[in-house]
Amino acid sequence: IKMKMPNINLDGEVAVLATVPEVVEALECSAITWQTLISTALEEQLKKVPQGNGPLAELDFWRERNDTLTALTEQTKLPEMRKVLEILREAESAQLGDLEVVLSDLRKRQVDALHNVTFLSALEHHLKNLTYGTGFDVVLDIIPTLMRTLRMMWTISWHYNKDMRMVPLMEQIAWEISARVYKAVDLHTLFKEDKPAAKKKIAEAKSTLEQWKKCYFAVRAQIEASGREEHWEFDQKRLFEKTDYMTGVCQDLYDILQVIIGEFYNAFGRELKVVTGNPKRVNDLLRGVNGLTSPMENLTFDPFDVKSAHDWKLIMKKFRAGVSVENINEIFVQNLNDPPLWKNFPPVAGAISWSRLLFHEIKHTIVRFQEVEEMLASERGKEVKQIYLNVAKKMKEYEDQKYSQWRDETEQILPQLMENTLLNISSVTEESVATKKSVRFIVNFPPMLREIIIETKYMERLGFPVPEMARYVALQEKRYLRYINRLKIMLDHYHRLMETLNEAETKLLDDHIQELWTVFKSGHRRLNWNCLGIDSFIMRSTEAVKKFEFLVHRIHHNSEDISNKLHFIASANLFKFPIPKNGDELPKAKEFFEYVKCERAKDVAQMVRNYSAISQLLIKVEGRVANTNSGKSPKLASYYAYWEKRIYQVLTELIAKNLQAFNAAVLANVPLFQTEAILSAHELMLQPNASEIDEMTAQCIRDCIEITKHFVRWMHGTCIECPPQHVKEDEVFIFSFYNDVFQNPLITEQAGLIIQNVHKVLTSLDKYLNQWQRYNLLWKTDKGVVMERFAAEKPSCVTFDDEFQLYRKVAQEVTQEPLIKDEQFIRLHLAPLACTVQENIRGWVISFGKVLNESAREKLFSLQEEIQVGVLSL
Repeated sequence: IKMKMPNINLDGEVAVLATVPEVVEALECSAITWQTLISTALEEQLKKVPQGNGPLAELDFWRERNDTLTALTEQTKLPEMRKVLEILREAESAQLGDLEVVLSDLRKRQVDALHNVTFLSALEHHLKNLTYGTGFDVVLDIIPTLMRTLRMMWTISWHYNKDMRMVPLMEQIAWEISARVYKAVDLHTLFKEDKPAAKKKIAEAKSTLEQWKKCYFAVRAQIEASGREEHWEFDQKRLFEKTDYMTGVCQDLYDILQVIIGEFYNAFGRELKVVTGNPKRVNDLLRGVNGLTSPMENLTFDPFDVKSAHDWKLIMKKFRAGVSVENINEIFVQNLNDPPLWKNFPPVAGAISWSRLLFHEIKHTIVRFQEVEEMLASERGKEVKQIYLNVAKKMKEYEDQKYSQWRDETEQILPQLMENTLLNISSVTEESVATKKSVRFIVNFPPMLREIIIETKYMERLGFPVPEMARYVALQEKRYLRYINRLKIMLDHYHRLMETLNEAETKLLDDHIQELWTVFKSGHRRLNWNCLGIDSFIMRSTEAVKKFEFLVHRIHHNSEDISNKLHFIASANLFKFPIPKNGDELPKAKEFFEYVKCERAKDVAQMVRNYSAISQLLIKVEGRVANTNSGKSPKLASYYAYWEKRIYQVLTELIAKNLQAFNAAVLANVPLFQTEAILSAHELMLQPNASEIDEMTAQCIRDCIEITKHFVRWMHGTCIECPPQHVKEDEVFIFSFYNDVFQNPLITEQAGLIIQNVHKVLTSLDKYLNQWQRYNLLWKTDKGVVMERFAAEKPSCVTFDDEFQLYRKVAQEVTQEPLIKDEQFIRLHLAPLACTVQENIRGWVISFGKVLNESAREKLFSLQEEIQVGVLSL
């Protein structure tokens, strides 16, 4: 690509040429041509991709780009080109900007290409050896060095330090390694070569494939250990899927050669030719051995292709199935004591089936040997035949011993197992009421009995005679399974019901649980699996559980009703605050506490009604459990106590929760009521005062706690409220929850905390109110004495004016004082105090006005008298 220079004389100064329109116009045309030429060249280069799958294609790709871009770049450095750019720059040409952008892009692309060529050139020697080396030993030596060079590129290259560029390069290297193996291992000729040499070639090919992955992980570990380099977190499927699969195929090929060399060629070698005296027949046998590999030599698919993995596995499976009798013998010996079992097979029948399967396999192998008489006549053939006979004998003895042992044990233990009761109990404390929930009934059908049934069925399939009793039990399997299933359903139902009961309900239903256990008793005391009454027992037990379930559901229904009433009581709000009037007008303290008291009284009445209804619900439970409705059944004494304890907990939580809520309201910066600051008897004070607010708060807290006096305790062992007790003639005592709740440390602590917080708020308001003490001379000073002294001093008009200005200033200061102060839950109104202070100021001003008036009158009369005296004198 050649960039043509403009056909114009450029001799002369740049500044002068830049002023010649014809020169500038010609150069701009050239600039447009160059820009188009370079842009087109860059676009063509960016569209190109490496031509080939190997890493050398990557190197050739970057070299070609570097050569092209370098040639262009060198032309841009020519003196003529530089002078053209200087002239256009001096002339401030509009075409220069686009050209410089393209030139900048060209230089960047050329630098990148040169950079990549430099780094890839460091790999070139290794890549050529990898591609064209004479043997696998060369490749094995190259891979570690190649991987170290890749690490260096990853560390310092600005192009290959990213996954999206390094992974394709390594993928190309992996492809090249796979290609070397593919070319070297040709299955069409592999098994026709010298067998030891072929075996060595396969081993080297496998090592080469493994070396690639081994070196990768070794360098990766070094990078991670260094802690200074970006870790290799590459897509391992792209790097190793192909090589890993080929490694597996190479291992299969190595195994095939190992078997052929180790098993057959050693058996059918020179010695066999000498012994038989028929070398031609031995050679025919060897050709037969070679025929084992004919499926590999005539494959219709590529074994090194991952997509052909399934087909290759079938080929290997067929090969391995017929090459070794010793393998089966080894499997039998190794797994003799713990044979692998098919799914659902019992131990003994499963072991016998496993042994028979191995025998079938070994028999199949020996039959293949018998097809050629010379194979069995050879030393190796005789050895194989003897191994077969020995293994077959051991297998038969193993089978007979397993069957005899099973038959004897079954005849001895089966009658005992059938005597097992239907049910078993998992707890020995069945009579203890406190642990009734922990007692669990279990279907007592021993696993050994089920195993005998399965063994019997499989033994008959295997052709063995089975004991008569075992056959009878096996024939009844479906019936036993139905019994077991129905018993489990019934017992699971019972256990789920028991899990729903709490301790109080368990004690409440003690008689009914004992009655249910009486029904179960025959199942775990008398009935066994030989009895005819199993079906009848299951029906009785199921009906008894259903009856018990109905009773439990009714009790739970009543419990839910009681819990709903307790929830209503527990959710009561004992501190309902009045809504501000006219948006933000708060009630006064007394009004606030009166409102809280009235609203609380309404709610308490509803709470007490719900509480009283609980007794009636418990009487309903009594009717269902004890068939009485007195409210004082001894059978329900613990149940009454349980609910009374729940009621105490609910009341305690209710009072504690409401006191906590009230304390939160006290601490919140939201005023609930208002007070006023007043001046009384020359003292600043709140109205109502702090002591009164303290007392109202304390009384409100006491009233909250004392609502528990409305909840009358039940008489011992009943759900009947205690009647009033006459302590004295005029004094009646009512047993309620008050004393218990009031003495609770949580309640007393919370009540004390509220009073402390209220006192802190009032103290804070007092401190704020004390700021008004700076005006206390207005009301504490004796006005008459001050006026008398002031008048005696015969003050001038200026003095009077100073006093008036002073009080005017104080009056203005008072008007600027905030008239509302919110202190957490109390709003303080200061308007009454401000009015009183203003009144005091006006009083002082009037008093000074009177003194001024008297002084002025005196001076006026004195002046009038002097005038009259003067007139008379005249």
